Amino acid sequence: MIRFDERVVLVTGAGRGLGAAYARAFAQRGATVVVHDAGVEQDGSGGDPSVAQAVADEIGGVASVENLEEPGAGTRVVEQVLERFGRIDAVVQNAGLVIWEELEAADRSWDRMRKVGIDAPFQMSAERTRPGLAAYAVAKMAAVGLMFVTAAEGVEHGILANAISPAAATRVLTWKVEPGELEPEQVVPGVVFLASEECTFAGKVLEAAGGEFSVASWTSSPDVDFGREPVDPETIAERWNEIEGLVSRT
Repeated sequence: MIRFDERVVLVTGAGRGLGAAYARAFAQRGATVVVHDAGVEQDGSGGDPSVAQAVADEIGGVASVENLEEPGAGTRVVEQVLERFGRIDAVVQNAGLVIWEELEAADRSWDRMRKVGIDAPFQMSAERTRPGLAAYAVAKMAAVGLMFVTAAEGVEHGILANAISPAAATRVLTWKVEPGELEPEQVVPGVVFLASEECTFAGKVLEAAGGEFSVASWTSSPDVDFGREPVDPETIAERWNEIEGLVSRT
């Protein structure tokens, strides 16, 4: 049986909804749960510490009420947990906001969404690991997300948006290549095509390197249907290869 005895689990955004459900499940399996939630409204305003405290009291956990919009909040949450317990065994970064705005008005919530959805999770992850390319990877994935939104909202205005994922021997390349390999000019035709009127589609990511081109895609494995009643985590573990699509269904 999957247990978390003598383990400390931090769950952000755990005062309501999914986060609260996660917190309860970890507590039921023996974890000491740090229930983080600033208790803000749906638009990120305000704050109510009783939201986190109520769940913490229910499960015998500890409340954390830092507002993740504040500078360094993610780091402070981790430091507070380490100071109290001396360890963190798992972090579920569930906190987030969904603010519906058209693209042209998105600058109103841009900083708020970035702070909660990117800055705070980065601070929590980097507090112990200090990854080398985290900022670069997040920036590029954010650019892809922005491209998808632009493609979706731009279609009715005749605006197409696509992305290029290039590899070339420029000064930012982190490994050495032989002369003539991965030349920038080998990527150029793809970008020129995407910007031309010959390109009639949107929402694609074109990979380009060394004269080779391909389109990136994200696919899902076939569903494994367990029905509407929640299953045990042990069932997920037992049938993971099937869920991932590595073996045929039983």
